[in-house]
Amino acid sequence: MQDIATFQALHRFGLGPAPGDATTIGDDPRGWVRQQIEPQRIPAALRNFESSADILSAIHSAGAQGAQEVQRATRRAMRAAYAGEVVSRTREMIVSRRPFAERMLLFWSNHFTVSSAKAIIGPSIPAYEREAIRPHVFGRFADMLKTVVRHPVMLSYLDNVASAGDDSRLGRRRRARTGTKTTLNENLAREVLELHTLGVNGGYSQHDVIEFAKTITGWSHGGMRRPNAPRPLHGRFEFRPEFHEPGAKRVLGKKYAEDGQEQGLQVLDDLARHPATARFIATKLVRHFVADDPPAAAIERIAKTFRETDGDLSAVSTALVDLDASWQSPLSKVKSHYEFLIAAHRAIGAQNVGPREIIRPLTELGQVPFAAPSPQGWGDTAADWVAPEALIRRIEWVRRFSATRPVTMPSDVILDDLIGPVATDPTRTEVGRAPSGDAALALILASPEFQRR
Repeated sequence: MQDIATFQALHRFGLGPAPGDATTIGDDPRGWVRQQIEPQRIPAALRNFESSADILSAIHSAGAQGAQEVQRATRRAMRAAYAGEVVSRTREMIVSRRPFAERMLLFWSNHFTVSSAKAIIGPSIPAYEREAIRPHVFGRFADMLKTVVRHPVMLSYLDNVASAGDDSRLGRRRRARTGTKTTLNENLAREVLELHTLGVNGGYSQHDVIEFAKTITGWSHGGMRRPNAPRPLHGRFEFRPEFHEPGAKRVLGKKYAEDGQEQGLQVLDDLARHPATARFIATKLVRHFVADDPPAAAIERIAKTFRETDGDLSAVSTALVDLDASWQSPLSKVKSHYEFLIAAHRAIGAQNVGPREIIRPLTELGQVPFAAPSPQGWGDTAADWVAPEALIRRIEWVRRFSATRPVTMPSDVILDDLIGPVATDPTRTEVGRAPSGDAALALILASPEFQRR
């Protein structure tokens, strides 16, 4: 690895160096990253997994046999659909020659978090990422937003499938039967405003939350009906008019005429174009690629690109690569546990990793894929990942990982290939004193330089 810019291209914009990457980059690290910004295709290794619609349909169909059978169907799908695709998705990131695209997938998947904490959607979350996020990583933000919010997994995760307008046909019946004051669920509307678009300081009010929630009443999927209902059960998006709150709504000062399911789509289009959304997204991106405390000038530049290109994420991604601040302070960011595991496997040129190498250590480290503790997703600052206990767990895993790897290259060559331009004298000294090749590898992977990006 010849210079710090190469280190940053591989660790910050990529997912860690794989054998031969530094040679491929040559003397143009930024160009190597830029050339990865192109329309996304589903990798061959992920194309044969079940759709979320099929997974959800099977689980909800089991409801005809009662709650216990739903639980059994969910557990079966977790073993098959979830575990299989998590392993294949991780393996794809380990072997990918376009790691910047995979990094951006991780960023957007975390931005639009859904979690297996809600068990019934757990098996279909990898499919949700493949269907709703991966195709739009370098597309338009508005398209990703609308696809995500209408996806059955997101609708279920944030309880919109149960939301009915108070004056909808079903809402009126439900209120008369139960005496409840409201049948509206605000969860999805609130999180779209707070976490996905405007941000908590984006200028919306509780009134806006309620009005937006009304526009998306009726957004559901075909698993939310009795097994003997006249319409067949399925796991795809479905608009249910009997749940929809009729009439015009006013969100952020703008009036939206009644238009069925289109009313909510119009709100999402406007949210995607809102200046507060541009600033919120830019802040998160600059925090991810520059520093935990993102500099204001960098935020404004990325927000400006977002606004001027109507949320074109290929242009936004290019602006991030062209941002000089992204190439300063090479050790300012810390790898998450998942990124750290991927980087370690890439470092040794791993190919056929399985559940033992992926799911088990991530469980020990505390970052099981698609299991974020809240809709905010996983944190993106050093404090989220380098607490003393977390560092101890990483070091213990690195020792076990390195002990099973045959190391034939000299330790100084491995060090130079992985962290050479940023390696400190203490790190070089410790690695040079290592009694064996696997011990040297463990020291390199456990070093502060490798754990950072």
